[in-house]
Amino acid sequence: MSAQPVRDAVDRWQQASPLTAVPCAVAKKFTDDGASRLAALIAYWGFFSIFPLLLAFASILGFLLEGNPEFQQDVLDSTVAQIPVIGDQLSRDVTSLKGSGVALAIGIVGAVWAGLGVTLATGRALDTLWAVRRVDRPDYVHARLRGLAILLVIGTAQILTTVVVTLARNGTIQPPAAGIASFAGSAVIDFLVFVTAFRVLTAANVTTRQVLPGAVLATISWLGLQTLGGLYVEHVVAQSNTTYGVFAAVIGLLSWLWLAAQLSLVAGEVNVVLAQRLWPRSLFGGLAAADERAMRTAAEAEQRDLRQHIVVSFDPAAEPPARAQQER
Repeated sequence: MSAQPVRDAVDRWQQASPLTAVPCAVAKKFTDDGASRLAALIAYWGFFSIFPLLLAFASILGFLLEGNPEFQQDVLDSTVAQIPVIGDQLSRDVTSLKGSGVALAIGIVGAVWAGLGVTLATGRALDTLWAVRRVDRPDYVHARLRGLAILLVIGTAQILTTVVVTLARNGTIQPPAAGIASFAGSAVIDFLVFVTAFRVLTAANVTTRQVLPGAVLATISWLGLQTLGGLYVEHVVAQSNTTYGVFAAVIGLLSWLWLAAQLSLVAGEVNVVLAQRLWPRSLFGGLAAADERAMRTAAEAEQRDLRQHIVVSFDPAAEPPARAQQER
């Protein structure tokens, strides 16, 4: 008995309502764009950016807060603990901040190098999601200037988050309002970072309104992953340290970064699907109007020269390969 009628019924059902059509369209576009592979590259560079950033941060604060050990510890607790998965372990192991010119230089160079890797990988991913033509994508210099700009925004956001959390922990804001203010402040700053990244890191002509849905989803995902990271440390990494040692923490951190990058690109796909109305899509080889638009823009995005012309047409009489084989 052929399963095609069942698949057709499922397809009609998911296309009938935006509540099902939009998530299905996001999932299909995520697969079509190879976004999982793009997210893995972002996670790779994110992993290498954490430690030089921490080295530079510790050296700078060591110079600025020399002679004030109590405030040093407050900054360590509020900043280092925010590092996913391994933050609590680092805050216990790092007990003081010392200024070092050599460490500062190494940290800055490493942070800029790896941080640019993150922003460039994210920019390429967003350009792929928005189907920006290759001929319209930024050149070597402009891509790195744009990456440095977003690094400055992220660095400023991290400083603001540190200030908010430190003030809450120092008693400037009284509990239980301290925890609420710390969480709310972090959420607002994360949201602004995602809005900026979704707008600045792509060559597509997008508006703030178009990236708001994805920014909200990415912020919620980020906050949820921070909680998930704490639970992972408590129930998995802490119990595995006796057997696997640092290896368990490294794998946990890489897994967390990979998942964070995946969810961020899912949020980016939500922006694209809603802005370009790429739904409803067919899941089983059909050719809806949104499918044609998505495939046309994906093909046109491969244009590498203004003299090159890409024409996309569809033959409605042709059967999808899978269905044609089943009918035989």
